[in-house]
Amino acid sequence: MAQAYVQVTTTTDSRPEAAALARSAVAERLAACAQLVGPIASTYWWEGEIESAEEWMVVFKTTDARFDELASLITEGHSYDTPEIIATEIVAGSLDYLAWVSEQTDEDDEDDEDGDEDERRAARGGAGETVSVE
Repeated sequence: MAQAYVQVTTTTDSRPEAAALARSAVAERLAACAQLVGPIASTYWWEGEIESAEEWMVVFKTTDARFDELASLITEGHSYDTPEIIATEIVAGSLDYLAWVSEQTDEDDEDDEDGDEDERRAARGGAGETVSVE
């Protein structure tokens, strides 16, 4: 079965918290990449009232296999009682990029920096190609 990929989002009330979550996830290899977006304006129901707040979004790129651990890390490091943790399936993408996501989040390969990039690219089928992930 082909590797499955997801983009996971969460929001926080501060840039430092968003940056800490991003850094932790990448350091633990639970995400290959984490991007901070913001500030953003959010409107939502909370405790029976409509609330509005300025928030920061973190977008993580990872594999489906790493989602549960990433969700746990977000929950444990988050200041919200009920943090947003949403995974969206990546249905297609650059072959090289998705292979890179796999390499960076591979639990068994965390210390292997000696591999030859050209050999990996040849094994993946070349640069610039896109692939449907199904």
